[in-house]
Amino acid sequence: MNPDTILWQSGVIAEAAVLVLCFRAKLFRLTPVFCAYLGWSLLTDLVFYYVRGHYGDKTFFRLYLPEMILDSVFQFAVLVELEWAVLRPIRASLPRYSIVILAFLVVIAGALIWPVARWTLPGNLTAAGTVFVQLQQTIAALRVVFFIAMAGFSQVLSIGWRNRELQIATGLGFYSMFSLGIALIHAHQSVSHTYHLLDLLGTASYVCSLVYWVVSFAQREEERQEFTPQMRSFLLTVTGAARSARVALADSAVATPPKQRKPVA
Repeated sequence: MNPDTILWQSGVIAEAAVLVLCFRAKLFRLTPVFCAYLGWSLLTDLVFYYVRGHYGDKTFFRLYLPEMILDSVFQFAVLVELEWAVLRPIRASLPRYSIVILAFLVVIAGALIWPVARWTLPGNLTAAGTVFVQLQQTIAALRVVFFIAMAGFSQVLSIGWRNRELQIATGLGFYSMFSLGIALIHAHQSVSHTYHLLDLLGTASYVCSLVYWVVSFAQREEERQEFTPQMRSFLLTVTGAARSARVALADSAVATPPKQRKPVA
């Protein structure tokens, strides 16, 4: 049995185990998009393995592109969901449109990372391939930035390594760091035996993240702590200011009388 098959089988088993633990720990109540993403990953891994074995690489690559676009959208939604989950202690005090603001912040971060992601692109890509790979690397970089931010501000955000939000971000950040590093090396090397070994290393890092989630989700989650008074006041002030601005705009629109039409002579 070759290393590709061993890693694929290990990944499928680990994905299935994480899904079982997600339902056992009722994680789908906190992060339904993340749980759905794991189910999607398991399904596509099984389908692609079958397609590649029975229909060849040509059919496989024809399906791979649209699947990876959907995968990137899924991962974007997972990051927004994690932001929303981090705010769990004060979520009841936030306006309903707060999740839209969070999504907008992720888009802004992605726009800032987008030009930087070009550094990891090989020079032999087509125009469409460049956009596709650059999108993948931007999402990977977002996962890394999100993990570093959550770990760095864990005390302020009142989350620890026994909380699901940080556990999910850690797994995503771990294999994303490998993905970015491998992509950067690939961009400056020719295809060789080492090239494929690095791809195997990237797959192995994903399996390691899955194993980490299995170990983490098998343990009881630590109860989330309340935000520090300073952080709570800051978040409520920001959302309160956004709400006040929205109300002021609405009042202004209501108070402005409609323009009168000129009488027709």
